[in-house]
Amino acid sequence: MSEAMALLAIFTLAIFVGFEVVSKVSSTLHTPLMSGANAIHGIILVGAIIVASHSDPGLELWLSVIAIVLATINLVGGFIVTDRMLEMFKGKKKQLGEKA
Repeated sequence: MSEAMALLAIFTLAIFVGFEVVSKVSSTLHTPLMSGANAIHGIILVGAIIVASHSDPGLELWLSVIAIVLATINLVGGFIVTDRMLEMFKGKKKQLGEKA
């Protein structure tokens, strides 16, 4: 039981530290950080697929399938956010016939 409490405490502290670190990042650094985070999320998705392939039917398999779904949502959402942020840095496109 004490090992589970220690893991829960570490998980809780990681949430708070992660929130504090991400909230202090300036807006100009968010796009490069999201690109790196997307690469990490891709690795997490591959890891979840590997775990699912080695899991036994039952609770283990269902938890790994849930991990795959959540990792996929996280990965796709990260790419969508990155794309939107990159659109903010693009200039407006000129219409035909407009002068510079």
